[in-house]
Amino acid sequence: MGTALVYHEDMTATRLLWDDPEYVSLVRKTQVLGEEELQALSGQFDAIYFHPSTFHCARLAAGAGLQLVDAVLTGAVQNGLALVRPPGHHSQRAAANGFCVFNNVAIAAAHAKQKHGLHRILIVDWDVHHGQGIQYLFEDDPRSGWETLTTWLPSCTCCSHWPLSLTLSWCWSQQDLTQPSGTLRGKCRPRQSASPTSHICCRCWPAAGSAPCWSALESIQSARAAQAPYWKSLQLQGQCGQVLGCRIPPQAPCSGYDSELSLDVTPVPTSPSTHSPEGRPPPLLPGGPTCKAAAPAPAPSSLLDQLCLCPAPSVRTTVALTAPDITLVLPPDVIQQEGSALREETEAWARPHESLVREEALTALGKLLYLLDGMLDGQVNSGIAATPASAAAATLDVAIQRGLSHGAQRLLCVALGQLDRPPDLAHDGRTLWLNIGGKEAAALSMFHVATPLPVMTGGFLSCILGLVLPLAYGFQPDLVLVALGPGHGLQGPHAALLAAMLRGLAGGRVLALLEEDSTPQLAGILARVLRGEAPPSLGPSSVASPEDVQALMYLRGQLEPQWKMLQCRPHLVV
Repeated sequence: MGTALVYHEDMTATRLLWDDPEYVSLVRKTQVLGEEELQALSGQFDAIYFHPSTFHCARLAAGAGLQLVDAVLTGAVQNGLALVRPPGHHSQRAAANGFCVFNNVAIAAAHAKQKHGLHRILIVDWDVHHGQGIQYLFEDDPRSGWETLTTWLPSCTCCSHWPLSLTLSWCWSQQDLTQPSGTLRGKCRPRQSASPTSHICCRCWPAAGSAPCWSALESIQSARAAQAPYWKSLQLQGQCGQVLGCRIPPQAPCSGYDSELSLDVTPVPTSPSTHSPEGRPPPLLPGGPTCKAAAPAPAPSSLLDQLCLCPAPSVRTTVALTAPDITLVLPPDVIQQEGSALREETEAWARPHESLVREEALTALGKLLYLLDGMLDGQVNSGIAATPASAAAATLDVAIQRGLSHGAQRLLCVALGQLDRPPDLAHDGRTLWLNIGGKEAAALSMFHVATPLPVMTGGFLSCILGLVLPLAYGFQPDLVLVALGPGHGLQGPHAALLAAMLRGLAGGRVLALLEEDSTPQLAGILARVLRGEAPPSLGPSSVASPEDVQALMYLRGQLEPQWKMLQCRPHLVV
């Protein structure tokens, strides 16, 4: 089983892991109190309204967390979701608070430590209110990392909170602390600014609006500055040596890229096929093909929108190999593809490329075309295809052209290693090309970006969080290609992390292209990640090298005017 959804009356029989029996007894008595007595008791607490069924419901909520912890940690399920009321993050040991009776998450975490022997637990509390109950219970316990991300408008937090939340989570898993835990406490309703109480408590308060406004960005900046002394991976920002203000106005719309940007260039003719998803031709950086905003046109129908109207694919992940590999271990529900595109069709696509005329390359191309068609038609969700190293660039070119001609309106290609952007690929805003492994950092246009492969794990993580994801989510593709070409230099866990992060795009429609001589272990890891498993550990923690930081900051500075996702995280002085 993959994901569990837990609800059953038996949860009420679970023993509460609560160290204040008097408080538990007090709540139990509410079952027999009258209306006036319930009102009087409720008045003794902040924002609490007791009812005769409160104790029963509160036990259900706490029991759901305990049963779910047991199911996950015994291997019965991989992960799970408990839909419970009342909530719990305000409740304290001897006091209900803020509609919370028992602290469900805290009880579940204590259960995981006591029964299953866990040593490090990360609690991410995403809410508009500060969950002070969790903080009070665990702030002096070095085994429980506590990070709360709070927002008024969840729809804009993807561009604001990613770098902070994911970096802290990864650092915590790697024990990347430079000082012991703090012990300061926060309040339930802090003022609208970031005032982290310790290095395991970050509270960010974006104000309401369609995009992160100045107060939100200031809160995130303050939180990063306060946390940096304790977390190594946040300290790379201090190497930049300057503070750059955010350029978006307070009420700017939060579209992916700035289609109204005015460039001092000569306009060029455009056709409907070159329009951006918003119906306007996208501007490019000086030095590349450029165009100015034209009259709005109807946005093209997205492949992803069409596929969302269809049932979920019957096959989650498919692996297309030219020859069976007995050493390749795949999950039971991952299919090894046997079909191939028609010979005539395959030869037609291969004809412009000399490297595809060989029989082995032609066979690999036929399998890739068959797999790609299945993904674009909604029959397969994700896939892995192999190609000879000598034909990697040509095969990737065909995959891009096939995807664009077969219904994809916006295609993201993340090319790793020695893979150059196809010279005949149109500069029409439909393809975002990101090359990780180039000789130098370069933004040849807003849709053509290259950066060297970071040499340290911290640099790779910073590149993904600070560049790849903001551009990818700003672009909003309906198909993602990940190509591991010659000399890509990625280890299995790093490639798996990249694939896992990109699964959130395009409805999970990710096609990974590997060289035929890649290890079976790499194909197996990618297959498991694409079907939804967690990627393996990246290994020991390390910060980004100065060269990696310089390349990342250079590209962000070059691309920031065009991409709003890059405008939402100011640089810091630590």
